[in-house]
Amino acid sequence: MRYQGNPNYSHATPSKVGVLITNLGTPQAATAKALKPYLKQFLWDPRVVEVPRPIWWMILNGIILNIRPKRSAEAYQEVWTERGSPLLFHTQDQSDKLRALLQAKYGEHIVVDFAMRYGQPSIDSALDRMADAGVTKLVVLPLYPQYSAATTGSTFDAIADNFKQRRRLPDLRFISHYHDNEHFINAIANSIQAHWENHGRADKLILSYHGMPQRYLEQGDPYHCECHKTTRLVVEKLGLKDGEYMTSFQSRFGREPWLQPYTDDTLKSLPEKGTKSVQVICPGFSSDCLETIEEIGGENREYFMEAGGERYEYIPCLNAEESHIAMMHELIASQASDWLSPFEEDPKATEQRALAMGSKA
Repeated sequence: MRYQGNPNYSHATPSKVGVLITNLGTPQAATAKALKPYLKQFLWDPRVVEVPRPIWWMILNGIILNIRPKRSAEAYQEVWTERGSPLLFHTQDQSDKLRALLQAKYGEHIVVDFAMRYGQPSIDSALDRMADAGVTKLVVLPLYPQYSAATTGSTFDAIADNFKQRRRLPDLRFISHYHDNEHFINAIANSIQAHWENHGRADKLILSYHGMPQRYLEQGDPYHCECHKTTRLVVEKLGLKDGEYMTSFQSRFGREPWLQPYTDDTLKSLPEKGTKSVQVICPGFSSDCLETIEEIGGENREYFMEAGGERYEYIPCLNAEESHIAMMHELIASQASDWLSPFEEDPKATEQRALAMGSKA
């Protein structure tokens, strides 16, 4: 086996610390043509669909990839912007702001980048850039607060597959979840509180998480438990009582049972039970995307209003808010303080450099 190397590498290259944030992925355009390769890569991942490969190959290539790209493209067209895919530009904004924050504190010794598990920019390309920049210590932060084999586990697979081909491997710290991190809980709770201050409270707060097959839970995946812990910590922070909130699961696919209660069925049933106003937040999503904007902000709004609801509000994801970026910094620093401390500047030097940068602008 031939291992990938860098023919232009110099052993005098200063060692750097790399920080790579990752998210799920997005097509490159809101078209059926662009959706087909993206969906093929995504749905062929055995972490995502745990069906025997010969059977799934026939279903995927014979049925799904001939039907779903057109339907998915129509949904993506509803959320596409001048900057392209919301998930892509929100993740890029997060990377840019995190880079600015880390380099302001630790200097140019820190390299920050982002990648998508499926689609572009790929994890392979990001790791190539890290290696070219001289990164010998790497922190990977998948932006999934709650661990799941289908998301965080799959990201680790992609990192490992890439490392199998490399001659030199960096030291690796992989952050597998942060569902109960104090800074994350505070950021979510403060986002809800800010929405209440501007819009008032609704009859019920719904915390909607992406779903997964029930059998994954039964086979030991901790995702369901971590979602409920996030909910518990957020509502404790807000001081909510039983009946004022609930946890639900969205985006189910296929016919087998998924985690319940289902968000769409819940919203259809609430008005007849006397709940006429709801506010929905998605604490499992770090960035607004198709599943939050189109599914929760649009499709599920229609379900609730058509069932007799009177007021429906979606509370956006944290995206590139200052509190979210600060939370990422705290997570990274807690995992790699020994790597970062040699580069940490004196606070006065940091302030002077920030002032100097401001005067140049």
